[in-house]
Amino acid sequence: MNKEELINKMESTGFIKNNNYKVEEVIENKSATLKGYINETSNNPYGIAHGGFIFGLGDTAMGVAAASTGKKAVTLSATINYLKPSTGKYLTAVAEIIKTGSTTCYLKTNIYNDKDDLVATMDSNYFFVK
Repeated sequence: MNKEELINKMESTGFIKNNNYKVEEVIENKSATLKGYINETSNNPYGIAHGGFIFGLGDTAMGVAAASTGKKAVTLSATINYLKPSTGKYLTAVAEIIKTGSTTCYLKTNIYNDKDDLVATMDSNYFFVK
């Protein structure tokens, strides 16, 4: 699957489409950048982006990066550290592949607000499905 096919496939799925995530860039076997556009359904009762919205964006960015290896990948484990409240028009998740093995892939992600402030960090292991 080429880069454009990967982006089209990812953006047309229910979860990504429902949460208003857009793939900005994919560098095969290296990284993926996604934006999550914040609206009233993205926020928690305090008017800031919900932790699940942020986690989903980071997880999806890592999933797209892992899929850029040409393998089907699913989350095996993931950890997030929330650093600051997330407000604004959008968040940007930049996922980087750190190590790819034969059955798993380890990635890290930084998530920024629309002022380029770091709001969360994540790391994850993905499993390659046969």
